[in-house]
Amino acid sequence: MIQPVSAQIHADLAHKNGFLGDGIGIAFLDTGLSPHRDFSPVSQRIEAFVDFVHHKYECYDDNSHGTHITGIACSAGRTGKDYIGIAPKAHIISLKVLNSLGNGVPSAFIHGLQWIHENYRIYQIRIVNISIGSPGTDEDQTSREILRQVNQLWDDGLIVCIAGGNHGPRPQSISIPGNSHKIITVGSSDDSLKIWGNRRLPSHYSGRGPTRSCVMKPDVVAPGTNIYSCSLHNRYAVKSGTSMATPVVSGAMALLLEKYPYYTNKDAKKKLKFNCDQLNTPKSHQGWGRINVQKLLELP
Repeated sequence: MIQPVSAQIHADLAHKNGFLGDGIGIAFLDTGLSPHRDFSPVSQRIEAFVDFVHHKYECYDDNSHGTHITGIACSAGRTGKDYIGIAPKAHIISLKVLNSLGNGVPSAFIHGLQWIHENYRIYQIRIVNISIGSPGTDEDQTSREILRQVNQLWDDGLIVCIAGGNHGPRPQSISIPGNSHKIITVGSSDDSLKIWGNRRLPSHYSGRGPTRSCVMKPDVVAPGTNIYSCSLHNRYAVKSGTSMATPVVSGAMALLLEKYPYYTNKDAKKKLKFNCDQLNTPKSHQGWGRINVQKLLELP
């Protein structure tokens, strides 16, 4: 039986102590969301779905990436006695900004970021998950605008978790907008493992720092290889990448905010910084280390 990622980072201990992410809104900018049974009751768990690609109104995902990402953070399904998702009672705000191939539509992405800025209070969004990255440079006008919008969300007080990208292990391979110095950039802690479900990823794929402006990145790492989560048509799948590691951290932040609802995003980032497990890898790979929810929530 596959050990769910929630058990790998000790989120199962948080669940046993009653922390499930209840009342915390997480916004996902991705390929959309299939109304999987693990998000039931849909009317209560899925607060909003906005399609910036095809402008449809019904919840859908024509790729599966977004459903998998959302499931890692928010699935209420179980494997054995453990929840699949890190925060199985968090509510979901799904913004479709990627097309059926999983490719970014820059204007859609920017509009999605703007929508969160304008609506985060209405939907009680406290966390933004961005499992999207571009290997481009921040000298590009579109990249600069994306970085500006991402930084604005952090300035709004939101916890923004962004994938470090799969262009490692060369130095300075952190994707945009993961190179923002304000947000929490997430790498994969286990990118040296054999990959089952995605043959396109090389070993040691997780993006490495520092950024071109000499900022240490990633900030933190989480399991990202062979992660079991929701897929289309009420099925499940295994996927790998820093895309998968990012919602692990987003879900953990929901548990943290449930325990400490008065925390600011800066408080949460500081708490994370000093409560990680150190790995035997360089700072350019692990940042502060591997997330550990037991330490993060100060659980016995």
